[in-house]
Amino acid sequence: MRAARPAPVVIALRRFPNPRLTGLGGGIFGAAVMFLLGCVDWLLFDGGPLMYGLLFLPVAALTALWVRPADLVTAPISVPISFAVGSLPIAGGTGGAGGRIVAVVTTLALNAGWLYGGTLIAGVIATVRKVRMIRRRYR
Repeated sequence: MRAARPAPVVIALRRFPNPRLTGLGGGIFGAAVMFLLGCVDWLLFDGGPLMYGLLFLPVAALTALWVRPADLVTAPISVPISFAVGSLPIAGGTGGAGGRIVAVVTTLALNAGWLYGGTLIAGVIATVRKVRMIRRRYR
């Protein structure tokens, strides 16, 4: 009997890089990528929250997928921080540091759905990975 061949999607996903980031590395990765995506969003889409939110979801998933198994708990913590760091370019704000801080807080409040959605994605991925790791240990 012949073994079943994996689906084309599985074959394509296996070609992706599989880095293992520390907790700090995952946070830095997420913050740097979201800051760059925030700059791109500001340049191309005039800081539109829809595009920023859509770009945040895959970054949240990749951060949770690429964190080392020992640091899985840090993924749902670092993802919202990276969202906040990335919102600096699109937040706007005038009047110095105070105006900038108020603009970032307002942006976070208005985009809470995207923030919660990305955090939920990272939390679910980290939980599934942890459960699979525990199951493998007991087998």
